[in-house]
Amino acid sequence: MENQNSSDPRAEGLKLQANEAFKANKYAQAIDLYSQAIELNGENAVYWANRALAHSKLEEYGSAIQDASKAIEIDPRYSKGYYRRGAAYLAMGKFKEALKDFQQVKKLCPNNPDASEKLKECEKAVMKLKFEEAIAVPESERRSVADSIDYHSMDVEPQYSGARIEGDVVTLDFVKKMIEDFKNQKCLHKRYAFQIVLQIREMLRALPSLVDINVPHGKHFTVCGDVHGQFYDLLNIFELTGLPSEENPYLFNGDFVDRGSFSVEVILTLFAFKCMSPSAIYLARGNHESKSMNKIYGFEGEVRSKLSEVFVELFAEVFCCLPLAHVINGKIFVVHGGLFSVDGVKLSDIRSIDRFCEPPEEGLMCELLWSDPQPLPGRGPSKRGVGLSFGGDVTKKFLQENNLDLVVRSHEVKDEGYEIEHDGKLITVFSAPNYCDQMGNKGAFIRFEAPEMKPNIVTFSAVPHPDVKPMAYANNFLRMFS
Repeated sequence: MENQNSSDPRAEGLKLQANEAFKANKYAQAIDLYSQAIELNGENAVYWANRALAHSKLEEYGSAIQDASKAIEIDPRYSKGYYRRGAAYLAMGKFKEALKDFQQVKKLCPNNPDASEKLKECEKAVMKLKFEEAIAVPESERRSVADSIDYHSMDVEPQYSGARIEGDVVTLDFVKKMIEDFKNQKCLHKRYAFQIVLQIREMLRALPSLVDINVPHGKHFTVCGDVHGQFYDLLNIFELTGLPSEENPYLFNGDFVDRGSFSVEVILTLFAFKCMSPSAIYLARGNHESKSMNKIYGFEGEVRSKLSEVFVELFAEVFCCLPLAHVINGKIFVVHGGLFSVDGVKLSDIRSIDRFCEPPEEGLMCELLWSDPQPLPGRGPSKRGVGLSFGGDVTKKFLQENNLDLVVRSHEVKDEGYEIEHDGKLITVFSAPNYCDQMGNKGAFIRFEAPEMKPNIVTFSAVPHPDVKPMAYANNFLRMFS
């Protein structure tokens, strides 16, 4: 973190403490300390730029852009301000805005090889984007990539020793063998991967955008949050509470992929269980089940490396078929992100969303995938720069109007793997422990038992995984900033 002389020694002391918290990966604490320094001296560009970087580490890119812009306003020649803002724009997939900031960095630091490299990578990304836009086929004329795949005619080489699907039915024996192969870092044959993903596509397409789940009297149900490609932690959840089955059903609440470098293994495992038994596992869309995120945060590169280019298109299409929310026993509303910028949204409005598209940048679908709760009442801008923040009054009103008891959502890393907010009416659950191998957080899942349906929260710690770093397949450019 950068240092700069300041007229207030107390502010400097707070900044040094903040820098130490940052180095220890305690980003929320660092933000708090930088904020205290800013209160004492709001005219020091370094405090704002340092806080911007801490916000970026918590994926609060909207706040990072605001802070970096303030640093630039205070000192228009401060290159770090442009650099931090450019990196935050980049993380949001806003390549053109990022390019302008990196051009400014280059102008201010013409002899800095690092700045030159970032600019070059950014120019490449923008060129690629322009090219993709130029050759894109209009939505109305687009054919499904699934129509061009005939997995039945694909040969399986005699030397292939991995899991095989006999006929059309995905069995528990197959899934167990596939998981064992994945554990040993072996790939599934493309023929069977196609079979699983195409079967799932048909299954998901038939579902409504809001799915009702019934948990019978005396039975239980488990809700998990983000897994983010952490395959070995997913297996640990199954160790702790059993494999998915009709007697032991799960809901995985979005963000199965990206960041963790075993995303292909995670998604094929979850999809295979659903093929095996549709009521054993329910899957909701997260903000990372989208082309723009997958392009940046690793899934697209991982699919290309472990499977093929055709699968990149196929997964993108299947992700558009995932339901957006679930209601359990008419009382518990489960969604990846959160609630809405307007009052009066009914479950029927969610049910009727045409979800078969990439997530838009505003509206109900965007907000379901991106929004976060806030401690204050009312609504506020999102720290992420997409969606919004909503208070306990918004949660309470939504529950009352729809005769619901509880909102369960995911989308945010929490130190304990979960957080209960809004007078107990909203629970965040996050199931990727030691997120990105550096956050030190626990993971959690929630178990409900009918008919009471009281949330029983179980937390767990990360387990070891093979030495493949998070973001190993990510966009070359973004890896430079992570």
